[in-house]
Amino acid sequence: MSATQFKHIVALGSSFASGPDIEPIIDKAANRSANNYAHLLAEKLGAELTDVTVSGATTDTIIDTPQRLLNKTYPPQLDSLPADADLVTITAGGNDLEYAGSMIKLGSAGRLSTDPHTHPLATQLARGGVPQPTSDDIDRAATNLVRIVDAVRDRAPNAQVLLVGYLAVMGPDTCYSHEVPLDDATVGAFRHLGDQVDEVFARAATTSGADLIPMNEYSLDHALGSSEPWVRGLPKQLREIYRLMPFHPNDAGMRAVASTIYDHLQTN
Repeated sequence: MSATQFKHIVALGSSFASGPDIEPIIDKAANRSANNYAHLLAEKLGAELTDVTVSGATTDTIIDTPQRLLNKTYPPQLDSLPADADLVTITAGGNDLEYAGSMIKLGSAGRLSTDPHTHPLATQLARGGVPQPTSDDIDRAATNLVRIVDAVRDRAPNAQVLLVGYLAVMGPDTCYSHEVPLDDATVGAFRHLGDQVDEVFARAATTSGADLIPMNEYSLDHALGSSEPWVRGLPKQLREIYRLMPFHPNDAGMRAVASTIYDHLQTN
């Protein structure tokens, strides 16, 4: 099917799909933007969109576990999958491995550690360091992604399924700064964690046969510290974290993901 033939897109996933704090926000509890990559892609294709992405989602909350945020409960995302969907995008698994959440926690710790008054809090936040998923953790996340793909095919048999990977946050140009208050070892550990999230997607694509859009690979030169980052670092003031979610895609990043998917659909 050519890109111009898609009529109904469905977006499943977590915050790297929902677009937290990218205006305009159309669902505050889900922190879902009208300018996330699914909306931009639907506009390019002239297609209807069903966007059920929710910040903080895991593979479980997509499959069969309700997700509660700000006194609002979201049913499992697959429950909202219409049978007439002909293109389904999936960006999930990062929260299964504590990817972005741990960056926010350790980045905040790095910023707070520079002030003697907040140093004890920084020590608490930094406890445990960068997550180190086991092979079982990676297997479970990959298996759940395959379960999502299988469920999509059961419920929407005519849908093309795309596994859309996470944008790179830490790249070759990332180093200590006010925006990324992490030492080289921690930056390297987060790059490795990003590679493990990538591995989840690669395994799921191989097993399920779904198309893979490896955004981590495509965006390494647009990670933090680059001349044109596609993600945000820590804001100038930590109190702005709830208005500008750090270590997540920015507007340019969402446009890049939408364009990459569109180009993939044109050539495959």
